[in-house]
Amino acid sequence: MEKKKRILTGERPTGRLHIGHYVGSLENRIKLQNEYETFIIVADVQALTTHFEKPEILRNAVCDVVIDNISTGIDPKKSTFFVQSMIPQIAELTVFYSMLVTVNSLRHNPTIKTEATQYGYKDMTYGFLGYPVSQAADITFCKADLVPVGEDQVPHIEAARKIVRRFNALYKPVLIEPEILLGNCPRLMGLDGNAKMGKSLNNCIYLSDSEEDVNIKVRSAVTDPNRITLKDKGNPDVCVVYAYHKVFNTKECKNISELCKNAGIGCVACKKNLESVLNVFLSPIREKRMQLEEKQDYIKDILMTGTEKVKGIAKQTLDEVREAMSIKYF
Repeated sequence: MEKKKRILTGERPTGRLHIGHYVGSLENRIKLQNEYETFIIVADVQALTTHFEKPEILRNAVCDVVIDNISTGIDPKKSTFFVQSMIPQIAELTVFYSMLVTVNSLRHNPTIKTEATQYGYKDMTYGFLGYPVSQAADITFCKADLVPVGEDQVPHIEAARKIVRRFNALYKPVLIEPEILLGNCPRLMGLDGNAKMGKSLNNCIYLSDSEEDVNIKVRSAVTDPNRITLKDKGNPDVCVVYAYHKVFNTKECKNISELCKNAGIGCVACKKNLESVLNVFLSPIREKRMQLEEKQDYIKDILMTGTEKVKGIAKQTLDEVREAMSIKYF
């Protein structure tokens, strides 16, 4: 039987996941777990690049990330969850890789520049600037063949591929150069019309939101600013609500588009339709989540078991890396 290829994916534990995460990664991840040996990293160290002043938020968020994944359909029997900070070899690899990367190349990484602007960083910390190096260690310590990402993460994976090529050429070809598995999922914009849906931007619908919360948030969503009255014809292409219909209400979206263009439906009715659709989608996730929240020991066991499994893989990789670099002394 042919061995399954390995993928590495995951999240930074900075809070509960939202529907943007589902559309951007979770939905695809659920499918991939049946085709690949899947490792899901809870990247708590990388979360500290932007949350170093409040590390206490990670404690609950680590479990929340696992609960959200399982609630949407990730099977812990098929996918291995592990905590980044509990794998010391990742930190060791990050140090080794940092010798192969110039500061200039990191400063010109487009994703780093975009995120620095987003967080208002005029003077970046060493850890924030080195995020791609740490991510390269995450990917390569377990010898992942593929990394499923969105467009915004491509520069990070390209940086990892470059590090692997340089390491293998300088020392010995012991590392696997990861392939980029680019998802074709649409990027879900924020309720406020911002191109990015994010926790820090307070413009998202969480997978754990109650029915009432969803309804309130949808009612606040930005619509076509030129549509003032019910008689005004709308432009669905500039409406956040319609963008959500295209993702979560595929059966009705074409009809809704035509109605909007011809003033056949008002924004209030359109939003109520979306509220219903989203709550139907989120209902089983909420129910599963509530069950898992009562099983904290089960969630911790999943993390501990996965982390122990990964430690063995990490040790083997670092032994090979040290030997390739001729620094395995004893």
